Amino acid sequence: MSWRSEHIWIDLITGSRKISNLCWAFTLFLGSLGFVLVGTYSYLGRNLISFFPLQQIIFFPQGIVMSFYGIAGLFISSYLWCTISWNVGSGYDLFNRKEGIVCIFRWGFPGINRRIFLRFLLKDIRSVRIEVEEGIYAGRVLYMDIRGHRAIPLTRTDENLTPGELEKKAAELAYFLRVPIEVF
Repeated sequence: MSWRSEHIWIDLITGSRKISNLCWAFTLFLGSLGFVLVGTYSYLGRNLISFFPLQQIIFFPQGIVMSFYGIAGLFISSYLWCTISWNVGSGYDLFNRKEGIVCIFRWGFPGINRRIFLRFLLKDIRSVRIEVEEGIYAGRVLYMDIRGHRAIPLTRTDENLTPGELEKKAAELAYFLRVPIEVF
């Protein structure tokens, strides 16, 4: 989502609060909880899950392995839930031609770098760059080249923009910033 006027362009960036992340976190939580329960019930020797016969699963080695995978899955699931609740990666890109500044803000993980805020002068922007990688893991990313700094990505790698949409966005941004476009 973006908002534009004659001198200001604000591009809102969605972070990790996406439906796909919620589905993965929920599925991983339920699956790993099931593994922990099966490992625990095989240790106790009781069958508390009625639709699954646990008499066939002995605690050593199957129950231990299932418990280990369940605990590992719970850790990964808690990581996903934390990134979703903190909305890591969300923020905005602000391009202000009137004041001649570019501000890029992103939320990170808690700690020293929780708020990532970059500010550049508009005259330091060399170009808007499109990088296209073909193959099995094809990706199209829009970057902003800034003098004295590395290229800053403006789109996520998983955004899945079509080549036409990416070119249109790059052309509009380059026209707004009055800089050239580079394609790699």
